[in-house]
Amino acid sequence: MLQITYFYDSVKIDVDNIVKPIQDAIIGLAYVDDDQITDVLVRKRNLSGNFTVENMTSTLAEGFARGNEFLHIVVIDDLDQEVLT
Repeated sequence: MLQITYFYDSVKIDVDNIVKPIQDAIIGLAYVDDDQITDVLVRKRNLSGNFTVENMTSTLAEGFARGNEFLHIVVIDDLDQEVLT
């Protein structure tokens, strides 16, 4: 599963235009081929917006600390393919 969150400041990109370039860019880094991805969750959040982050990792905290737009990308393995929630 690929989880992408685009934290933006002023220029927002359509969610559907975010996925494919990222999937292609991390071939060989996170997986052999992007056909291995079975599920994708894509979100965008305005940095000046009102949201809460639970269980913040140090990597995500670093992104916020820089104060610029950034992507947070997580690749998760071993989803239970038999259960849909």
